[in-house]
Order: sequence, then C-alpha cells, then structure tokens
Amino acid sequence: MGADFLTAKAIGNRIKSKGLQKLRFFCQMCEKQCRDENGFKCHCTSEAHLRQMQLFSDSSTKYLTSYSTEFLSEFMKLLSRRYGARRVSANLVYQEYISDKLHLHMNATHWASLTEFCKHLGKEGLCEVDETEKGWFIKWIDRSPATLAKQEAVLKKERMEKTDEERTEKALQDQIRRAQEGAGKDAVQETSELKRDATAEPIKLQMKTTFTAKPFTKAEPKKFNALAMASKKSVFASQGVKPSTTIPTLGAPSAKKVSAVEQIIQDDLSRKRKAPFSNPNQEEKRRR
Repeated sequence: MGADFLTAKAIGNRIKSKGLQKLRFFCQMCEKQCRDENGFKCHCTSEAHLRQMQLFSDSSTKYLTSYSTEFLSEFMKLLSRRYGARRVSANLVYQEYISDKLHLHMNATHWASLTEFCKHLGKEGLCEVDETEKGWFIKWIDRSPATLAKQEAVLKKERMEKTDEERTEKALQDQIRRAQEGAGKDAVQETSELKRDATAEPIKLQMKTTFTAKPFTKAEPKKFNALAMASKKSVFASQGVKPSTTIPTLGAPSAKKVSAVEQIIQDDLSRKRKAPFSNPNQEEKRRR
C-alpha cells in the first residue's frame, strides 16, 4: 500500500485531484470525486456504489435529514464565526463554505438551490433574509444565552425608565388638576390673539423719574484784599518771620500749627540773621 502511494501514477492522480472538481461528478454516498464523466460512469457501476445505494433506498429520509442537518450546522457555524451579526451576501458565504474540498454538497440535502436554503433560514427565524437586485442577503440572529441575557437587561432598563417617566407625568397631571380645582377652573383657558379696534385711541406712555438735575454753577475765584496782605507782610517783617509767597487756593488743606518750642527757635534764628557781623574778641571785651 505504501509503495502504491509513492508511485508516479498515485502522485499524478493526487495532483490532478487538487482543488474543486465538478459537482455533477461527485458521489455523496461514497464521498468520491470523479474527474470526468467516464470515471463517474464507471463508479456508478461499481459494486461498492451499488451497496451504498441499496442502503440509501432502504432509509432515504434518514440520510437526507442527516445530510441537511449537517449542512445547516456547518453553514451557520461559518456565518456566525466569520461574519457575526453583519448583513452579508448569501452567495459570498456559500462560496467560502464550498472552498473546503471535503465539504458536504447541497445536492445531498433537502434544498435544491441556494435560494430555497435562504428562504428556509428566514422561515425558521435563524437569519434576517432580504432579496435585492444583487441577490440574497442574510444576517445572523444571535440567540446565545449570554446575548439573550444582555438583551433582557437592556429591555428591563428601558421599561424602568419608561415607568419612571409615566409616574412623573402622572404626578404632574395630578398637580395641574388639583391647582385647577383650587382656583375653581374646570379647564385651562386658551390663549387668544390680541386684537385692537380701529376706533380706539392711541396708547400714550408717560415715564416719571425721581431724579432731578441740579443747575450747574461756575466756581468763582476768591478775591484778595491788597491792603490786608500788605499789613500782614509788615507784621511778619517786624516779627522776623518770612511771609509765605503762595496764595491759598480753594479746597487746600490748612497750614500746620507751630508749637511754642518751634516758635522760640524761629525767633532766635531771626535775631541772629539781623545782628551785624562782629569779632569774637570784641565780644569778650565788651562782656568784661
């Protein structure tokens, strides 16, 4: 057996059988792929194939149901794992499914075409199916326990929020009703448009203000008496105090009061300024 497997003929046959072959030359009962019509005809007349067909004729429904269940399971497994809950073309999923050489062929199932299989998926609620100009499109419906629990939690939260809103709305309506009953009104008055007759007098508005503006008065300069100023200068000269040359202005702060000690110091300084220059020796003689 090992020697036959490594022969040139066996290797050539394996090279020729690589990839997908024609579906009409495939026998699902024997799971054998023939390369041409002559090979498929020889296989159908073989003893092994006849035995398998005898088994199939005895319980055909059993085999068809088994193949259909296996095909549906493998197809849905590929759809859920590869595409998830996305909307995808059914032909694209089928082409990826049959890329495996050992896949189960559709002609061995209850469905004769991909269209019938898509309709079955929609009828059983396994997928969302819709037909377009580009063909059939399917979307897997996730019914796993984790997903169902998550959806139930979301629905429960939405119901709770809706219940809270209804409760708040009902409380508001009760408050409005009680307010209307307390005011003695059975219904809320409807708003009406403001209309004015053509014969009505014009509306006048009078605006009164409590603020009264004071009249503006120009500040007059202070008048000074020349004789009084001259008399003051003569008094300052007799006392030895230099008069101030600055003229007092309105609003200026009053001069600082001089203390008794400062007044004595100022008088002493003024006497020294008025005394003539004298020699210290002459002063001593005069004192003697």
